[in-house]
Amino acid sequence: AQGSSSPQSTMDLGKLLFLLGVGFLVANVRLFFQFIRFVRLKSSAVLIWPGRRPPFYGLLLVLGAVLSLLIVYKLAVLRVHPTRVFGETMMLVYYGYAMPLSLKIGRGFYQDGIWDDGGFVPYSTIGGLAWREGEQLTLVLIDRMRQFGRKLTVPERYYGAARRVLRDRIAAHDIHFTGKSLDL
Repeated sequence: AQGSSSPQSTMDLGKLLFLLGVGFLVANVRLFFQFIRFVRLKSSAVLIWPGRRPPFYGLLLVLGAVLSLLIVYKLAVLRVHPTRVFGETMMLVYYGYAMPLSLKIGRGFYQDGIWDDGGFVPYSTIGGLAWREGEQLTLVLIDRMRQFGRKLTVPERYYGAARRVLRDRIAAHDIHFTGKSLDL
């Protein structure tokens, strides 16, 4: 019969949702641990600002709301076992709670390191710095050992203060360069 799904395709969708749920669980745990670390580091903040909202932030929140309705529908109307909505639940936790919570993490400069757009970087692991001035001001942090860059998007109003903090950290020898730094 056309329009009906076969048991195999339903099972495949269930497996896919479970795997997505595992991925979102990992992302949720990572974001919650980052938030806990931020709460512990907050008292040592030197210059921080809230995280930048991702493009289509409102749409992501709507997605969280739709996921909550879907979960309620599956549990209350379809009487699906709670373990069968694991994937949707992990996506709801991510879009409805973890991602908005991560935006409260103060990006910027702390006593012992920099919180970039992806996480905390101790000053001792920074081997190089460079500013990228384009549509957004971006500080690129070069890892001392792994030779890859991480970025910190700096709001324009904090640019001068950020440069002063970096100069102070370099003068205090908190940041040791393995190569050349650019435009500091």
